[in-house]
Amino acid sequence: MQEDNIIHDGDYALIVLDDKRRWIVKLEAGGELHTHKGVVKFDDLLGREYGIVVESPEHKEFAVFKPIITDTALLRMKRQTQIVYPKDSALIMVNCGIGPGSRVVEAGTGSGSLTAMLANSVRPTGRVYSYEVREEFISTAKKNLERAGVSSWVEIKNMDVTRGIQERDVDAVVLDLATPWLVIPFACEALKGSGILSSYSPTIEQTQKTVKALEENAFGDIQTFECLVRKILVREGKTRPETFMVGHTGYMTFARKCFRESKKH
Repeated sequence: MQEDNIIHDGDYALIVLDDKRRWIVKLEAGGELHTHKGVVKFDDLLGREYGIVVESPEHKEFAVFKPIITDTALLRMKRQTQIVYPKDSALIMVNCGIGPGSRVVEAGTGSGSLTAMLANSVRPTGRVYSYEVREEFISTAKKNLERAGVSSWVEIKNMDVTRGIQERDVDAVVLDLATPWLVIPFACEALKGSGILSSYSPTIEQTQKTVKALEENAFGDIQTFECLVRKILVREGKTRPETFMVGHTGYMTFARKCFRESKKH
C-alpha cells in the first residue's frame, strides 16, 4: 500500500452509500458517521487504505474514497453565491490552457469554488490572483479554500477589478462577474501575448456586450460555448437518462490576446 493512500487520523474521506447519498467527513479517532442506513465507525477506517468498502451493522456497504477537488467544491464548500459547476470549470481550464505553473487572474472570487479548481490545476509552482469587492465573500472563500487544501496557491485581493488589474504577463484571465466587458481593457494589459481570457455569464445579453468589447480590443479567436451534461442511469433492461439534470448554467466566451506590429516604412 502506498503511504499517501493510507487513512490517517484527521484526514478527510468521501463516504458513498449509493448514487445520491454521499458525505465528506473528517475522520477523527472515536468519531462516527450516523446515517439512516447505519453507522460507520471511523476507528474501523484509520490505518486502512482509501478505496475500501466497509459494512454497517445493518449490513449496508459504504465505500470510502479519497476526496478530489470536485467533491470538496460540491459537497463541503459553504456557498454565499452561485458556484461555477465542475462541467463548466473544466471547460474553462482546458480552453485557457491552465496547468501546473500557470499564473491566473480571476474575478470575482465568490464562494471560491472556481478559485479552488484553478488553484488545484496551477500547483505546485503557479499562482491564482483572485479579485473580490465584497469582504463577506472573501471571508467565506478563504475558509473554503483552506478546506480544499489549496489556499497556498491563491492570493485574494479585496479590489474592484473593473478599475484595473495589477498583475502583468499572466497566462489567463478568468472572469465571473456581472459586467465583464468593463474589465476587457485591463485584461488586455495584464495578459501576455497569446494569453487567454475566459468570461462566464448566465445571460446572452452579457455575452454579447463582452464579445463586442473583445472585438474592440486586442483579442482574436473569439469563441462562445455552452456546456450541457446529462447523466445516464445504467441498469440492465432499463437504461435511460436521469429525469432531472442541471441544464443551462452559463455561456463561456474565450479569446486570445493578439497585437499587430507597426509597419516599417
